[in-house]
Amino acid sequence: MTIAAGSQDDKQRRAALWLLACLGVLAIQVLVQHLMGRLWICECGYIKLWEGVVKSSGNSQHLSDWYTPSHVIHGFLFYGLGHLLMRGKPWSARLLLATVIESAWEIAENTPMVINRYRAATISLDYFGDSILNSAMDTLAMAVGFLIASRLPVVAATVAIAIVLELFTGYMVRDNLTLNVLMLVWPLDAVKAWQAGV
Repeated sequence: MTIAAGSQDDKQRRAALWLLACLGVLAIQVLVQHLMGRLWICECGYIKLWEGVVKSSGNSQHLSDWYTPSHVIHGFLFYGLGHLLMRGKPWSARLLLATVIESAWEIAENTPMVINRYRAATISLDYFGDSILNSAMDTLAMAVGFLIASRLPVVAATVAIAIVLELFTGYMVRDNLTLNVLMLVWPLDAVKAWQAGV
C-alpha cells in the first residue's frame, strides 16, 4: 500500500515538473517575441476578450479571434502526434512536446519572412504579426485543444469537433486552419478571390 502511494506521489511530482516545463517554454516564447520587438498588446492600447473582425487592425492582437479555433485544432493534432511518438509517456510529457512545437511556430509566424508570406499569399493584406498577448493565448488555446483531445473517449469525437470548427470558421470568415495552410504552402488565386469576397 505504501509503495503504491509513493508511486502515485512520484507520478504527480513528475507531472508537475512537465507542466512547469510547459510554462517555461511559454515564458521563452514571450521573451523571444519581446526581443523580436513584438508589441505586448494591441497598438490600440486596450485588451478585448474577442476580436470578431478579421480584416481589422485588432485581428491577432487581442485574447481571442477567429483563428483561436485553429489553435485548438493544433492541440488535437499534437495530441495525436504525441500519442504516436511518445507511447507510454504521461500526457504531461506529451503536452511539453506540443507546447514546444506550438511555441516554435508562434515565434516563426511572427518573423518578417512569414509575415510577408501571409501578406503576399493570403487575404491577410494588413497582417503585421501577433501581439505577444495574442500569441501566448494561441499557445494556451493549443493546450486547451490538447487537453480536450486527451479527455474525449474516442478519436472520432475529436475529429468531429475539428470538422465542425473548420466548417464553422470557414463559413463565417472564409478562412480556417486548412485554408490557412493551403494558402501559405500552395496559394490558389481562386481561393484567394473567394476569401476576398467576405
